[in-house]
Amino acid sequence: MKSPASGPPLTPDAYVDAIAQVAERDASIGRVLREILTLDGAVRSSALDLVAAHLRVHSAAGDILDCIDMLKRDAIAERLTARLDAARTPAPGGPTTPPLV
Repeated sequence: MKSPASGPPLTPDAYVDAIAQVAERDASIGRVLREILTLDGAVRSSALDLVAAHLRVHSAAGDILDCIDMLKRDAIAERLTARLDAARTPAPGGPTTPPLV
C-alpha cells in the first residue's frame, strides 16, 4: 500500500495510528469502528467488502479503500481494538462514571 503522495508504502502501525486518530476525534466513527471490529474475521471482511464496493461506486479516494482493506486483517483489527479500548479506559484514580449534566 502506498501513501497518498505515492511515497513509500505505509506500515501497518501508520494505518493503526491514522485510523485511531480519526476515531478519537469523531466519536461516531469510533462507535462504528468498535462495532466492526467486534465482528468475526470472515464476517468483518465480507461487510468491509460491501462497504468498499459502495465507496468505489462513489469514487472514494484510494487511501480510504486502503484503510478498509487494512481493517480486514485480524492483526490490524486486534491492534486497533486495543488502541481504541485504551483511549476509552479512564485513568487510574479517575472517575468511573461521567458526571450528571
